[in-house]
Amino acid sequence: MAEFNQLSLDLASLSVHADDDLTLVADVASPLHVSTTYHYETDPSKLISAKERDIISSGAFIYSRFGTPVTQRVEAVLSQIVHGHAVVYASGLSAYTAALAYYNPSHLALADGYHGSHGVAAIFNRLSGLKQIKPYDEALGQGDLFHIESPINPTGESLDIAKAVEFAHSRGAKVIVDSTFAPPPLQDPFEFGVDMVMHSATKYFGGHSDLLAGILVTKDPEVAQQLLKDRAMFGSAPGNMETWLLLRSLRSYKLRVTTQAHNGVKIVEFLSKGLTSGELPVLTKVYHSSLQKEAFVTEQLNRGLYNPTFSIEVKTALIAKSLPSKLKLFHHATSLGGVESLIEWRAMTDKTVPDTLLRLSIGVEDVEDLIADLRQALAASVDLL
Repeated sequence: MAEFNQLSLDLASLSVHADDDLTLVADVASPLHVSTTYHYETDPSKLISAKERDIISSGAFIYSRFGTPVTQRVEAVLSQIVHGHAVVYASGLSAYTAALAYYNPSHLALADGYHGSHGVAAIFNRLSGLKQIKPYDEALGQGDLFHIESPINPTGESLDIAKAVEFAHSRGAKVIVDSTFAPPPLQDPFEFGVDMVMHSATKYFGGHSDLLAGILVTKDPEVAQQLLKDRAMFGSAPGNMETWLLLRSLRSYKLRVTTQAHNGVKIVEFLSKGLTSGELPVLTKVYHSSLQKEAFVTEQLNRGLYNPTFSIEVKTALIAKSLPSKLKLFHHATSLGGVESLIEWRAMTDKTVPDTLLRLSIGVEDVEDLIADLRQALAASVDLL
């Protein structure tokens, strides 16, 4: 397990150097290790049986399901970025599955949000009788789990993390926060006393729309060790290529996510002003944390940075279906967090949303170019009213 000791360096420096001590070769760029199995010691006197040591906690490289050099480096960097012990998984949903398996609650308080999380919870309901309940339901009790996603998918609006923690902990329940939409430095849920944080690393940590990965983060090293042991048995560790791509992506992490956050706020300002003034008549609603008035929003997103993924609503489903094809710099595709800007008619992948809703993920392109593209596409959509 990667050590977590809060190095006193900026996020940008940590992303590049937090794993320097784990370098095995002279390469400046981290090498890609494709092997699934590793040589044992050649000296018989140094061989230790599995009865005498725990394979996972030993840190030895034996078989890639237990750990690899690149996985170790990725977890070392992420542990510094997310302020806890990070364990990496093959996807965000495999990370969430691991969290539910670890806590094994009888009740799961789950708000609206990513439909995949609800799907995983439904499988646990089928297997173990796990009951999904609404947030702040009085049925939540000792050993249960309160799952809060903030900012929430797909609107990008924030929910009150501190309120959820106070309620859950008063009843003996644990709290896990999905902070995918607001990774560091935008938000640190541990500041509000949560028990575990999860991220779909496919999104901002990966940042290039070319890998699947997930992360669970805990402050407790013993919890992290158990998660690592569970991961080995579930077989949910990421593959060599995905792990190497993730490490590569982390090197430019701060540059990317801060640029995306600044771009997102400027685009939201453009859209909300256009909605209020009537200059963008096809718009009916803009959702974003920066537009919320509750005090907890700025306490959670307390660094002047807001989530770069958010949603808008337009007047008709026809406009929602047609608008993406009128844009030149936005790809019409699902997912989020990549360097390229995306827009999605969300009804394509999420049956819980209105068919007038569009989700935008803002990339690292020039923000004035993105605004100009949105302006022309929205203007061209007026003919569909």
